[in-house]
Amino acid sequence: MNQPKKGLGKGLDALIPKGSVFTSGRTVVSIDITKVSPNPKQPRTTFDEKELLELSESIKDTGVIQPILCRMSKTGYELVAGERRLRASKLAGSTTIPAIIKDFSDEESVQIALIENLQRVDLNPVDEADAYNRLSLEFNWSQEQIAKKVGRNRSTIANMMRLLDLPGEILDGLRNSKISAGHARALLAAPKEKQLELYHYIIKNNLNVRDIETFLSSTHSKKQKRKIHRKTLDIFKDVVDNLMFSLGTKVRIYGTMEKGKIEIDYFSKEDLDRLIDLLTKKEA
Repeated sequence: MNQPKKGLGKGLDALIPKGSVFTSGRTVVSIDITKVSPNPKQPRTTFDEKELLELSESIKDTGVIQPILCRMSKTGYELVAGERRLRASKLAGSTTIPAIIKDFSDEESVQIALIENLQRVDLNPVDEADAYNRLSLEFNWSQEQIAKKVGRNRSTIANMMRLLDLPGEILDGLRNSKISAGHARALLAAPKEKQLELYHYIIKNNLNVRDIETFLSSTHSKKQKRKIHRKTLDIFKDVVDNLMFSLGTKVRIYGTMEKGKIEIDYFSKEDLDRLIDLLTKKEA
């Protein structure tokens, strides 16, 4: 069996309270699969149907190797971790499922569900960001506290949570792998009113992250040049007006009082000859 992927610094063992709610001392019990309700705090919103079918076939042959984690509820049991196993067991036609039942708090339930998913199969970035956001909103955890609990850097948590600032259509595209997390982070650098337009442009032209960063950098550079040009026009306004009056054509000046360049428009050979004559004419 493949080893669980260690996406975080802490494992489930560090989070599961010691001791069982069963006075008999049994830890793993077989429970009625219909009595297990989903975890309302489940971080994962999408499940790969092909993977579930493959897991269900394995369960038919060998059963559920690793028990699910549950806590007691008013109607039976509430799932804490192991939703893929629960779904696959139902597909396999199982009537019971092995479970560890503990007295988990709401915080522990959310935290374990998040870590269990991250250690096995990557959550899509939106589900991961949403899970961090729920820890922040529902339990008033700071980003520092979340980072410490899940074994990641605070900057990683902050960057993931920022993804939720993107429009819903872009989040759906990220959730469905139309774009990557790198694309999404690059889109955050774009003005809000331009994010959807750029998102559609990315998909239509199959742009990579570097393409987007170059595009945004170029756009920013053009804006800066326009600002400089407007400032230059203000400085040389009177000079430009006098030159345009004298030469009878459009004139532009770039630079400062110490250094720069002058552009003069012409529209035909005759117009060029006229300007040369004016510019080289010497007083008698």
